[in-house]
Amino acid sequence: MKTHALKVEKRTVLGKKLKKLRREGILPANIYGKGIKSLAIQVSLKEFTAVYKEAGETGLIEISLGSEKRPALIHNLQLEFITKVPLHADFYQVNLKEKVRTMIPVVALGEAKAISEKIGLLLQPLSEIEIEALPTDLPEKIGVSVEGLTNIDDQITIADIKVPQGVSVLTDPVQVLFKITELVSKEAAEQAKQEAAQAEAAKDATKAETGAQEGITSVAGVAPKEGEASAEQKPQEKKEEKQEKQQTPIKSGQEQKPQ
Repeated sequence: MKTHALKVEKRTVLGKKLKKLRREGILPANIYGKGIKSLAIQVSLKEFTAVYKEAGETGLIEISLGSEKRPALIHNLQLEFITKVPLHADFYQVNLKEKVRTMIPVVALGEAKAISEKIGLLLQPLSEIEIEALPTDLPEKIGVSVEGLTNIDDQITIADIKVPQGVSVLTDPVQVLFKITELVSKEAAEQAKQEAAQAEAAKDATKAETGAQEGITSVAGVAPKEGEASAEQKPQEKKEEKQEKQQTPIKSGQEQKPQ
């Protein structure tokens, strides 16, 4: 396994003053381990970023602190939320003769036949697994060939993979790492069908409502202008006028003619 070298210094700046340290391109960090007193250290952000890009959290790092050489792994890296720039790092000092537990990324190698022939989609439910090994035996990642996945529901579990000698897998062996699924699942197709039917029904309901409103408008007609009577009012007014004529009082001295 490749070992990555990184030079660090003891750190005396603490608390709120760390912001000034970061502005100067220095990353605050700590180094700790089993039976080891935690020590505040600092490292060039540029150098740390270059090493972390290659080693990640599984690569063994040889830390140079003055004349000391300490083997360690990067743990608990804190990143700025938006820019993802490292804010703080912890280095876990290891004993090269004692096994350690850590999470290792799993990556697909090759192209599944089901993908090249457009039969299905490749899913990866797990992106990393837990392993145990000596620090010098820790792999940076585990590659799994997926070229044999040909049909729908073909899958690769943890029990199916081979790991380097000296490495023990601690994650449940029945867990699925890779699986071929349908291009469009039956559930998704059924849901899409239901949504289309609901949209069509809503469209028809809107048309029916619009038609009903247009019918009401055509019956009611245009509103009368000021000073004009509507068609419904005119007959009523004529009737009232006729009744007024019939009820005209007889002047004094006049006799009512027999009808």
